[in-house]
Amino acid sequence: MPRLRGLADQQLYKIDRGTTYGRLEPLFRGGIDTELIREQWDNLVRIASSLRQRTAPAHVVVQRLASSSPSDRVARALTALGRIVKTTYILRYLHEEDVRRRVQLQLNRGESRHDLARWLFFANQGEFRTGDYEEIMNKASCLSLLSNAVLVWNTVRMGEIVARLRAAGEVVSDEDLARISPLAYAHVIPNGTYVFNRSHSRGSIAVAALP
Repeated sequence: MPRLRGLADQQLYKIDRGTTYGRLEPLFRGGIDTELIREQWDNLVRIASSLRQRTAPAHVVVQRLASSSPSDRVARALTALGRIVKTTYILRYLHEEDVRRRVQLQLNRGESRHDLARWLFFANQGEFRTGDYEEIMNKASCLSLLSNAVLVWNTVRMGEIVARLRAAGEVVSDEDLARISPLAYAHVIPNGTYVFNRSHSRGSIAVAALP
């Protein structure tokens, strides 16, 4: 559930063009061609299945749709379906306070996740300075693995601390724990601590990178 930028400038679309919505009427730009969605439904399901089963990379699908001609009925149907989903989401966001709170919480956690990744990706100041797609994906995968390792380490240690506190008679409620995030990284040295062992034979130095 993303937080949409420029919410006041977002445009809504009707499924039924003949329905009026009172004070909300000025927000609607136009209607949705539902017949086109019905016509292309099988193709839309195939696209969704390919993305879900990962038989087609998302960027390939996006490139194909972006480069399609204005007369491409599949692309037009997908756009129409997307407008329905987006309109429904915006109306829920405006109407339900709980949805807005969940979106803000998700946004905060997402930003914390990005902060952790930026902290760990110290080389080149965290910039991908290459246009090679495979190399970018390799670096992104390694960064994701490293970030997940930090999350696991933090979660295990936090669990141990909570267990010790409860064993000592301290009251630690689940409601309080729900507000704690394992995304802390101030204690992590991003480039490691290197210990040089000079006890080996001359000419060789053993180097160990410690977390």
